[in-house]
Amino acid sequence: MKKTENTDATVRVYTDGSCLGNPGPGGWAARLSFKDAVSVISGGFALTTNNRMEIYAAVAALETLTRPCRVELFTDSRYLRDAVEKGWLSGWRRKNWRKADGKAVLNRDLWERLSLALARHQVRLHWVEGHSGQDENEEMDALAKVAAARPNLPPDPGYAGTKEPGEKWTPP
Repeated sequence: MKKTENTDATVRVYTDGSCLGNPGPGGWAARLSFKDAVSVISGGFALTTNNRMEIYAAVAALETLTRPCRVELFTDSRYLRDAVEKGWLSGWRRKNWRKADGKAVLNRDLWERLSLALARHQVRLHWVEGHSGQDENEEMDALAKVAAARPNLPPDPGYAGTKEPGEKWTPP
């Protein structure tokens, strides 16, 4: 499949998360591009879930941007896309992080971080079918799996209660 060119003033982001077991070691990856500049970031955690890694990839990508940007974010996670695009995330915030059934929202720490990042940037999420041959999605899938398989992964900040510093990236 042909790679997507980014020729406007928008940062294009492709993300993916992976977990070797669920829960198990997990990895995430994101590809950020602005015009001809590309940055790829990835990481992983010793014990986490697939959904956490999908959300984490988006959070990490948006948090690396050093100034407010217009962002087209591509994910193969319907959970992530639907939470934002269908308004679940704003509903959860309004209901003090409770779902319609009254139960607590899972992954609240990541949803809170995502909410802050979404408020800072103009973000539109797009769903891409996983494992469908879309170049950037396939690349992020492979990188997330590699990240999940690394030895000596740190604990997941929300799953295990620790924090990880993030590196920043400024589009040229």
